[in-house]
Amino acid sequence: MSKAPLISKLISLAEAADRVPDGCRLALGGFAVYQKPMAFVRALIRQGRRDLTIVGSAHSYDVDMLAGAGCLAKVETSYVGLEKHGLARNYRRAVEAGRLKVVDYPEMAAWDRFRANQDGFDFWPAKFLGGNDVVTYNDEIKEFPCPMTGRRLHALPAANADVVVVHAIAADEQGNVVIPARRLLPQSEDVLMARSCDQVIVTAEKIVPRSFIKRHARFVELPSYRINAVVEVPWGSHPTPTLGRYLADDAHLDTYVAASATDSDFARYLDRWVHEPADHFAYLDQLGAAQLSRLNDLGSLA
Repeated sequence: MSKAPLISKLISLAEAADRVPDGCRLALGGFAVYQKPMAFVRALIRQGRRDLTIVGSAHSYDVDMLAGAGCLAKVETSYVGLEKHGLARNYRRAVEAGRLKVVDYPEMAAWDRFRANQDGFDFWPAKFLGGNDVVTYNDEIKEFPCPMTGRRLHALPAANADVVVVHAIAADEQGNVVIPARRLLPQSEDVLMARSCDQVIVTAEKIVPRSFIKRHARFVELPSYRINAVVEVPWGSHPTPTLGRYLADDAHLDTYVAASATDSDFARYLDRWVHEPADHFAYLDQLGAAQLSRLNDLGSLA
C-alpha cells in the first residue's frame, strides 16, 4: 500500500496575515518582550487590519505597535509594557483616549483561559481571586460555589481565540514545529496556545527538511496535525529575541521607544519600518547585515 503524499503547509507571510480577518480574536505567542511574532504583526499593519481583539497573557511591542497603528478594538490580558524600556505609550494613549477597551486578567488566570480551550472546557475554575478588584471590574469572570466544598470560586471564560500565531526556531513544510528542550516561559506558552485553538499559524526562523524532524523528533511538541500554516521568516521576532538564535535588538528598541513618544512621531516610525519596506526581507535589508550579525546568539536545541 502506497503512503499518502505529504502536504506542504508552507505559505508566504502576506498569505498568512490574510488569514486574520478584521474583527478576529487573535492570540500572539511569546511572552512579554520575548519571542513575539513581530514580522507577522508588521504584515497585519501593512494589510490595514482593523478591530482586532488580542487575547493573551503578557504583551509588549506586539500590542503596542498594533495599538499605535490603529488595528485594535480590545485587549484581554494581564500586562502590556516594555519592561526595562518603560511604558507601552501607544497602548496607553489609545486606552486613555477611549479608542481601545481593556479587560484585565491576572497573569496565571490569563494562562488558564487557554488551558480551558486545550481541555475542551468553556471556563477554568480559579480559587485565588477572592477580594481581588479584578472581579469587580471584569464582568466576564463569574462567581460560583464549588460543588464539592461549597467554597466560593470564580469561572474564567475560555480564551476562544479564532487564530493563534507563534514564532518558532524551526519547522518543516508539513508544520512539525521544533521547540527547544531547554526553554523558557515564552516557548511553554506557545505550546499551550497552539494546543488551544483549531487555527494555528507558525512563523519559523528556518524551514528544515523532514529528515531533520525525524532525527530530532523529541523536540517536536507541536506536530503537523495541530498546525494550519507555516511561514519561513528569518529574524521573525525582531526586535525581540528568539531563544537560541538571537538577542533583543536594544538599539532598535531604543529607536522604537523614542518614536512612541507622540502619535506623529510613531506614524513616521511606521512609515519607515513597516510601510516603506515592501516585505519582511526589505525590512531586514533596511536593518542591515552588520546590525543583525551583532545579535547572533546561536545555541543548542538540547
